[in-house]
Parts: sequence; structure tokens; C-alpha cells
Amino acid sequence: MQANTLTAQSQVHINLAERSYAIHISRGILGDPASYQGLPQASCALIVSNTTVAPLYAAQLQAALKPHFPKILLVTLPDGEVYKNWQTLQLIFDVLLENACDRKTVLFALGGGVVGDMTGFAAASYMRGVPFVQVPTTLLAQVDSSVGGKTAINHPLGKNMIGAFYQPLRVLCDLDVLKTLPPRELSAGLAEIIKYGPIADMEFFAWIETNLDALLAGDAAALAHAIRRSCEIKAWVVGQDERESGLRAILNFGHTFGHAIESGLGYGEWLHGEGVGCGMVMAAHLSERLGLIDMALVERITRLSERAGLPVRGPVLDPVDNAGRYLELMQVDKKAEAGEIRFVLIDKPGSAVMRAVPEAMVRSVIDACCA
Repeated sequence: MQANTLTAQSQVHINLAERSYAIHISRGILGDPASYQGLPQASCALIVSNTTVAPLYAAQLQAALKPHFPKILLVTLPDGEVYKNWQTLQLIFDVLLENACDRKTVLFALGGGVVGDMTGFAAASYMRGVPFVQVPTTLLAQVDSSVGGKTAINHPLGKNMIGAFYQPLRVLCDLDVLKTLPPRELSAGLAEIIKYGPIADMEFFAWIETNLDALLAGDAAALAHAIRRSCEIKAWVVGQDERESGLRAILNFGHTFGHAIESGLGYGEWLHGEGVGCGMVMAAHLSERLGLIDMALVERITRLSERAGLPVRGPVLDPVDNAGRYLELMQVDKKAEAGEIRFVLIDKPGSAVMRAVPEAMVRSVIDACCA
């Protein structure tokens, strides 16, 4: 992608009939009033953010929304995966109800995946559905969680187990906000970019291998290309399977292991992208043991993840029966059916499949891949 393409907005469309919308990818769009033209007319807008992001960008968003909404409210949530729960969700409802917000009120999710998921769930629930807009401020949210309409909160027994499918009106990915992203958060976002290669596009995977240093350095042209291609792949998948009845499950490559790590350690100990990065390596090993791919591809995925700053060995969750603890946590995974854990596997480079795997083989992979 040439740098001069950044002067114009790049758009990716999610085709879902009357729920279709655009993902806008460009620089400076968060604070541009023109970015919010064409939204439903309402007397009130509510910005949902957190204690890290609000001081950086809430004022810009408020100023950009001012020409469009007579009243603009702000709720600032505590920051972190550990707060992605019912108690924090109630803070959003408190503001909506205290201000007598009606069903035309537009919610704006200003933050990373946690803010986006909770804002979307609140929008799906309040008065049985109000419109919302995603304004993701992390790389992970821009390439994954803000796109596709998955909204949820965590439960102590399982990640993202309580939620709804509810699509935003649009997604605004402002490349400039990534300049304030800490290196660890940038690496976490790269995990969700890397995953698209083995499951859908090995040419993109090779491009990431070549351009990883530019991505880690925050190069705007490299990030714009990576975000756009990631969103194109996700848009294609979501357009065919909005509610994850089949094909969309491939987007969870690495997530079954990753979610077990996140919940087993305690939400927030590892970032979501770190769990996914490690989970991809474990899922690749599982694919190889089943004879679906060769070790060379496993090593490429491991090497690229490690270069991206992601953990490639899983933590020990139980010193007595570590594999048993992983399996216990994975039983709560949304892809499990009738107590049978199903994994997203690479069936050949650039293609994925979901299937159940013998427990003994899963145990052997966990034992081999954990520190």
C-alpha cells in the first residue's frame, strides 16, 4: 500500500442486508464531524469510554458530535478485562436511565475491545435495542472485536458467555489513535492480524512476515494495509455467517486455548491478544499432530508470533493436572457441544476447519506447549 493512499478514506463493507454498514479506515476521522454525518437523528448521544482512553480522546469525539446531537453524555468505565462484567455494564444503564434517554439515543464505543463489547451489549439490551457506533482505539479492536456485531460480558466461569449479536451502524478506525498505544497492546493486536493468514490468506501471512518490523514501529501505511486486509477477511466471513452457525467459527483460531488461559489465570493477567497468540501456536501443534499440516508451518506461526512479542508457551494453570485444568476450562467454550470440545484447526495453509479431537491428543499438546 502506498503512503499517499492514506489521504483518502479506505472503506470495507459488511454486507448484511438491512444491517449492512461500512468500516472506515483513515487518519484523523475520530475528531472530524463529517465522520458522523448520516447517523439517526437523536436528542442525545452517549459516549462510553474508560479511564485510560477518555482523557486522550473523549473531548475530540464530543466536539465532533456537537454539530449532530443537542446533548452529549459521557460515562467512563474502569479499564481492564477484569471489569468486563455485569456490575460495570450497569454503569452504562445507570447513565441512560438517569438521563431518561429514549430509544433513539446513539451510543458511541470509544475504546478497545472491552469497551466495544460492553457498549454493544448495552445498546442491544437498552429498550430492547438502540443504535451504536464503534470507535475502536486499539489495534485488536480495529481488526477484530469492533467488526461483526459480537457483544458480550465475561462470567467468572467463562469468557464472553453472556451477550448478543448486535451490529453497529458504522466502525471508525482512526490510525492516529494507535500512536498512543503501548507496545504490549500493539503486540496483542498483531495476534488477531496474524491469525487471518493461516485460516484464510497465506499471501497476507507472508506479507506480515515481511512487514512485521514496520508494523511494530507503527508505520501508518503498513498498519492501514494490515487493518484493511484483516477487515476484508472478517467482513467476507461475517457476511456469510453472521451468527456463527458454521463458517464464522474459523475466526476463533487460537481462541479455545486462549480463553482457557485468560480465565484460568484471572481476567487481565494476560491480554486477550496474548492468549490468542499462544493459543494459535497450540492449535497449530494440534493441527500438525492430526496430520493436517507439516511442522514447517507450525514453526512459521511460532516464529512470527514470537517476533511480534507474543507468548508462545502456555502458562501452567494447575501444578498437579495442568492439562486437566485446561480441559475443564475449555468445556465452557461456546464451540463445545454436548460436552465435546471442538477446536479450530488448520486443515491446509490458508484454510481452517472445526472438529473434535481425542482428549489424549489435546492433553499431549498442552503438556508439550506449556512452560
